[in-house]
Amino acid sequence: MSTPRTIRLSSDDNVIVAVDQILLGTGLANLVAQQRIPRGHKMATAAIHKGEPVRKCGQIIGFASTDIVPGDWVHEHNVVMHDFARDYQFAEGAKISQVLPPELRATFEGYVRPNGRTGTRNYIGILTSVNCSATTAKFIAEEVNRSGLLDDYPEIDGAVAFVHGTGCGMASYGEGWDLLRRTQWGYATHPNLGAALMVGLGCEVFQIDRMKEEYGLVEGDHFQTMTIQASGGTRKAIDQGVERIRAMLPVAARAKRETRPASEIVLALQCGGSDGYSGITANPALGAAVDQLVKHGGTAVLAETPEIYGAEHLLTRRAVSRSVGEKLIERIRWWEEYASRNGGQLNNNPSPGNKAGGLTTILEKSLGAAAKGGTTALRAIYGYAEPIKEKGFVFMDTPGYDPVGATGQVAGGCNVMCFTTGRGSAFGCKPTPSIKLATNSEMYRNMADDMDINCGDVLDGTSIEAKGQEILDQILQVASGAHTKSEDLGYGDLEFVPWQIGAVM
Repeated sequence: MSTPRTIRLSSDDNVIVAVDQILLGTGLANLVAQQRIPRGHKMATAAIHKGEPVRKCGQIIGFASTDIVPGDWVHEHNVVMHDFARDYQFAEGAKISQVLPPELRATFEGYVRPNGRTGTRNYIGILTSVNCSATTAKFIAEEVNRSGLLDDYPEIDGAVAFVHGTGCGMASYGEGWDLLRRTQWGYATHPNLGAALMVGLGCEVFQIDRMKEEYGLVEGDHFQTMTIQASGGTRKAIDQGVERIRAMLPVAARAKRETRPASEIVLALQCGGSDGYSGITANPALGAAVDQLVKHGGTAVLAETPEIYGAEHLLTRRAVSRSVGEKLIERIRWWEEYASRNGGQLNNNPSPGNKAGGLTTILEKSLGAAAKGGTTALRAIYGYAEPIKEKGFVFMDTPGYDPVGATGQVAGGCNVMCFTTGRGSAFGCKPTPSIKLATNSEMYRNMADDMDINCGDVLDGTSIEAKGQEILDQILQVASGAHTKSEDLGYGDLEFVPWQIGAVM
């Protein structure tokens, strides 16, 4: 029988990761397994006394809750998390990437919009101001898609209804309003939409006319609004909505793909269903792709603030300025207070699936999640759904729950997404295509219809750099129109989930 493979990620670590399952009594160098160590999980390589830190990737991921001996399985039964001092070293390690001259940058085939932004898809979006208009919007989209209206417009990818569960029973001012307004505006003007129709009920808190006034939105060939009440009820609103879209189709179909520089890519970085391999294979490989994209002048957007908790000090070192680093820490402190006032704690994340896959604490999970961001300088911090304007590597403050985080990134302008997963998250996104990256080969084979790229071969010798190049190549192909697995499955209609924050009244 071959010796199980293990990985030590840093010379400072007192644990190793089991690439293969390690059975009780198995001898590894100077170690003997004291328990069965599941694949992706950790084994102690030295004695760790109660209260002493457990180190992985050269970082503290928790503290021993009991004495741990060499060869022990190290997981939630003998590791706890508590606060400890972190040295943020603001902007001391910022690595400014040299951007290639325009003539050397990679290209893709995208849709140039009137405002100069570039889309990778050409959907008709049907937005809702409130949950009360969600069903009507869904019926409008279904009628457009099944009626044959789109048969003569091959450049249009379809009609999609972005429905949600809020828009009323909320304050008409403050944080909750601002988040929903930014999200709606971001989708209504998204470069992956050829045209958009916003449908309201008419009496809700989130008034369409107020949003139009605040953002200076003018109705025209690409953007229109209507309400069910003013239309004369549901049936008439559906008929009117279909007719409005019928008139928009020739305008949206004028857009044709043309060669665009990779600097027009705004890439959303997401992970879900992470496991013990995430920080070893898919996430650092995606980070390598990010470094290349930044070199070509593009933008990559890391998010999910609760899932960089414990690794934020690695990002503040990379900030281009102290103010950027301090803005990130301000968001960390907000999340600590937010979790506390709602009776939670940030270590409620990882999920049961994350733990089954080998992740013990949020500190450990965050180390892997942060690896998606590569190594270049952190240039800006954005609030949820704020427009992304800075080129390079940036961060957006979002929840860790994938659909909510992804919705914020898309609203910010992301036109492609990469989503790493170790357990097999079933996720897709519209209007932004989502490329699924598997962290291990077993899950990739098991869910081959959902996964676009297998990063598990990094464990078999494929270099991180080579896998990063493969990911970048796929990003450019998808941006040019190649379908992702989740698009072929039809995902994306139900994954629009704006962050609902504040009192529901």
